[in-house]
Amino acid sequence: MPHVCVIIPTWNRAERLSRAIESVLEQTYRDFELWVVDDGSDDSTQELLKKHKDQLKTLMLASNRGVSKARNAGIRASDSEWIAFLDSDDLWHPEKLSRQMEQARERRKFKLHFTDEIWIRNGLRVNPGHRHRKREGWIFQPSLELCLMAPSTVMLKRELLDSCGLFDEDLPVCEDYDLWLRITARHPVALLNEPLMTRHGGHEGQLSRRHWGMDRFRVQSLHKILNEVPLKPGDRRAAVRMLRRKCGILMEGFRKRGKTGECDYHTALLQEYSAKS
Repeated sequence: MPHVCVIIPTWNRAERLSRAIESVLEQTYRDFELWVVDDGSDDSTQELLKKHKDQLKTLMLASNRGVSKARNAGIRASDSEWIAFLDSDDLWHPEKLSRQMEQARERRKFKLHFTDEIWIRNGLRVNPGHRHRKREGWIFQPSLELCLMAPSTVMLKRELLDSCGLFDEDLPVCEDYDLWLRITARHPVALLNEPLMTRHGGHEGQLSRRHWGMDRFRVQSLHKILNEVPLKPGDRRAAVRMLRRKCGILMEGFRKRGKTGECDYHTALLQEYSAKS
């Protein structure tokens, strides 16, 4: 059984997928298996995967069900102790898995390891800014504002997913934000402060470009976590404050756009958590 399972979910990204696959196959650490989960592509993805049939395993979903469904299918199909994710528009650097496995051996108490990354937007390298600054340890509260760990940087033990759950298939985006909060509420995480992944953004196929108002999904996640996940008192108070703040921002946006139903829902949610605070 390979020590690490690498999972690439993809949908209609054949050209970008080819580069992502190559970046995995070029890893200096070799004790891994690669699963590519095709989420119902109708481009040339299947032809590409046939060219690599001896180097990877594939799953083909019947229709486009979303990145969470695809990642979860890969998780269930594999049985490796460690799981690493790579989005099909990102690239790993050759030492990525090797350096993370070294850290995992040195820092055994941590069950999730992630790295720094290089950001490319519209072909140009950009500075992600202070709000995206990486932290390690108990990072639940810093992670409430936005996702601080890109999936393509994360390597985690399967047992974490057994205890904290898989990606939420009801979330079309922010599914990583949701899972990382469920994990960091219970476990500290380890940062390998080296840029070992290149993240590409700004292109047409990027999920975040297809869904406006990303905080809608963060609020959905926070509401669920506050009702389902045992939180430390300080973490609960911080989560309630963040949910209220995001609801207030969303209400203004919905009001300006004339979206009465969405505005009323978030107003009621804000009132619910104001009464609890």
